Amino acid sequence: MSADVGQWLSRRSSHAGDWRAADLLAAKRGTTVSVVIPARNEEETVGDIVRTIRRDLVEALPMVDEVVVVDSRSEDATARVAVEAGAAVVAQDSVLPMLPGLPGKGEALWKGLAATTGDIVVFVDGDLYDFTSSYVTGLLGPLLTDEAVAYVKGFYHRPLVGATATDADGGGRVTELVARPLLNMYWPELSGFVQPLAGEYAGRREVLESIPFVVNYGVEIGHLIDILSSRGLDALAQVDLGKRTHRHQSTHALGRMSGQIMLTVFDRLERYGRLVSAQPPATLLAQFRRGESGHGVEREMVLTDLTCHQRPPLASLRATGGTGLREIA
Repeated sequence: MSADVGQWLSRRSSHAGDWRAADLLAAKRGTTVSVVIPARNEEETVGDIVRTIRRDLVEALPMVDEVVVVDSRSEDATARVAVEAGAAVVAQDSVLPMLPGLPGKGEALWKGLAATTGDIVVFVDGDLYDFTSSYVTGLLGPLLTDEAVAYVKGFYHRPLVGATATDADGGGRVTELVARPLLNMYWPELSGFVQPLAGEYAGRREVLESIPFVVNYGVEIGHLIDILSSRGLDALAQVDLGKRTHRHQSTHALGRMSGQIMLTVFDRLERYGRLVSAQPPATLLAQFRRGESGHGVEREMVLTDLTCHQRPPLASLRATGGTGLREIA
């Protein structure tokens, strides 16, 4: 980990508990806030999310100015449940109807951005079981109190609930197996993000409207890379939102998600000239391990050198008398 990433972690990482809604009202001033919830077949959870936001951040305190659920071609009662809970609901394909509709989460997020008007837009997934309004206030805190911050990413503990046991930090499998290694290799500046694929994040409208949205699950990793490239690391921040429990996807679905993320990374490597760079990929991998401290559950960064060596064909070694060891660049 570079010194720059270490300094960024200390300066741009915080906890949701650091940002109380009542304290943020003065900082909000004339800024308007929209919450966008993309939802596909989330009738079991979307209502509670909407009701929580409206109760705590619309009715109790005027923190959120609009709550919009983007119905992403649901086949259940998602839209009806969201309306009954108090959200404005838009069908994904009804926004910008002059464009052919596309399937995917990123499409729903982009349409949600187009359908709202807030100066700051907060995105919250629609499948959360343990949602609290501190998710929203935590993401808003850095944006409302520091003009240099353009985009805030959430992170959390993600338990993996199995049939017989629960792994406290077993969620986020695509992050650990695909996204984190690729980012550490090619964008080590982003290695300090605990959960680069998190579905809870917020940004300033002018920033969000200036970047492309991958229409599928590559959307979040694309955001980080694009904003890093256009505005620098210090424009990015992250907030610990506590714990996130949601519906887990099948292994096949995770495979499709991984492929979309990899294609997004390859596209950005080409777009920003990193594939043709003489600089080889970094070999230091930053991971985050659950730990305990006086402040409760914390995350410890663990660094591992992934440098790979490979042997040449044995016949060539016998012929040349070489050392038989070289690094994979």
